[in-house]
Amino acid sequence: MAIIMDGNGRWAQKRGLPRVEGHRRGALKAERVVEWAAELGIKYVTLYAFSTENWKRPKEEVEYLFSLLVTLLRKKLKKMLEQGVRLRFTGAIDELPGSVANFCHECEEKTKQNDRIHAILALNYGGRREIVDAINKAIQNGVTRVDEDRFRDWLYLPDVPDPDLVIRTSGEMRISNFLLWQIAYSELYFTKVLWPDFTKQEFLKAIEDYEKRQRRFGGL
Repeated sequence: MAIIMDGNGRWAQKRGLPRVEGHRRGALKAERVVEWAAELGIKYVTLYAFSTENWKRPKEEVEYLFSLLVTLLRKKLKKMLEQGVRLRFTGAIDELPGSVANFCHECEEKTKQNDRIHAILALNYGGRREIVDAINKAIQNGVTRVDEDRFRDWLYLPDVPDPDLVIRTSGEMRISNFLLWQIAYSELYFTKVLWPDFTKQEFLKAIEDYEKRQRRFGGL
């Protein structure tokens, strides 16, 4: 499963709150969703946390987002270890501020033995950027020709299976440069619910909707 967590700013605006409060509530919701997914036996959940385009936002907001990330993960790391959560990151992680990048690597190292659920945060992530990076990695390693299977080897997380279902909140109906290679045959689910208001009921509704669909992968 992959989720585009959209609507934090609008959620805060509707309530007369600063945008950063929306991001804080959204981060807490992400934790809950990982718990719900683990309860259902879902093995991989990728959450779109910060895109390569998000650098265009005000500097103060960007700095808050990274501070919030580090603060919350530091508080929750022990709980994740106890609950079998493996925390991983996808994106141009090493281009993040040094302390943030180092913390991401630290979290990955400390949780790497866990296997109940892989919670993957897409940070400084762009789908086109990932494809370009994969091509350049292949070239740098002397590869002159690849097929689809070999191309996967150069993606950020080649061992992570393609998502069966992509959920986007807030009513926007686009994929916003998210996992472009991986979601070629994913089912898409859109809801008007803003991310901080995303409930377990809505989560289950998305899964139930997915289960009713017939996936043909181009066949009959």
